[in-house]
Amino acid sequence: MRFSDYPISDEIKKQLEVLGFKRPTDIQFKAISPILNGEDVFGIAQTGTGKTAAFAIPIIHKLSTSRPKSKSPRCIVLAPTRELAEQIKDAFESIGVGSNIRITAILGGLEQDKQIQELKRGTDVIVATPGRVFDLRSQGHLSLDSIQFLVLDEADRMLDLGFAHDMKAIHKLSPQRNRQTMFFSATIDKKIKALAYDLVRDAIRIQISPDDPVSKNVEHGAITVEMDDKRFFLENIIKEYEEFKYVVFVRTKVRCERVVAAMERVGIHSEALHGGIEQKDRFAVLERFKSGENKILITTDVAARGIDIQGVDYVINYDLPDQPEQYVHRIGRTGRGENKGQALSFCSSEEEKMLEEIELYLGYDIEKIEISKGDYSAILRDTEDLSYNWKKLLDEANEEDGTSDSW
Repeated sequence: MRFSDYPISDEIKKQLEVLGFKRPTDIQFKAISPILNGEDVFGIAQTGTGKTAAFAIPIIHKLSTSRPKSKSPRCIVLAPTRELAEQIKDAFESIGVGSNIRITAILGGLEQDKQIQELKRGTDVIVATPGRVFDLRSQGHLSLDSIQFLVLDEADRMLDLGFAHDMKAIHKLSPQRNRQTMFFSATIDKKIKALAYDLVRDAIRIQISPDDPVSKNVEHGAITVEMDDKRFFLENIIKEYEEFKYVVFVRTKVRCERVVAAMERVGIHSEALHGGIEQKDRFAVLERFKSGENKILITTDVAARGIDIQGVDYVINYDLPDQPEQYVHRIGRTGRGENKGQALSFCSSEEEKMLEEIELYLGYDIEKIEISKGDYSAILRDTEDLSYNWKKLLDEANEEDGTSDSW
């Protein structure tokens, strides 16, 4: 089936063609028709499967073919992070070109005056993080009385972040009659099922869950690297494949800044993305990475879920994640859609237990990349970090002086 076969507006069909959308992905194929038919949906699908378009396409069609009765929003999409919310807004705007649909992002961490002005002018869709919704509603700037569509995206992540009460409250505060609810999650367990069945009744359940939770488009492996040597291995890979676009995951904000500084010392430009950076600056960092102005993003798990950046060639787990499922979300930043990608994890002796837990979660052993002692030492010697590489300095001095001194 092609998008041209769906009973959606010509404007949307034309725009999907412009965007290069020809055939729906599995989640899109299974979700678009039920949503068009007015059904509630409970969808379970990995990141990178085209989930946002699965709900954006039918919602935009239904909104564009009916007249608003007020300036209040008719659709609310809740997302766990500001970065994901901004990305969903961009997707609605891209697909909705020519459909006269107004979209507003309602996000914490940013000045609210502009958001209030957009709400006053009138909007059809708000994409929001839960906290700011309650702020603006309590101030009288946001009404949920006209909501026809409630979308909970990455609901498992919102549950992890403690937003269960907020999701239930927004569900209760919006109209119960003639409202469709769409609940999407990347994972499924007892807590997610209980939450879903509280929020969606008689929903169409859609589950896209291959045996391997890692996308078939991603080649992934692990290499043993001691903690203090990781920066040299990262330098080596980036200099070997300079044309690639990288997302490098680290465990903490402090470590993130240290890795950026370490790369700077060896002439590699990269940028940090973590929760300690101002929201407007985080958006600017993501924009530079998306545009290719910067090709190396060093990040904490703030960017691991849902963020869709095209053309990421390589994901590097500089530090292994604490939660095994986070491994899947991290390496899902590459190999998105029909693209191929690679992922490599640096595993120190302190992290071996973490790697075992990840393999247990996946149900198979991750391929181990063997490296000889000689090659390992060569990578350390080849670093451009002269504050560390005293041996390289000595070798160069010996060569220049014709001597054979040793340390």
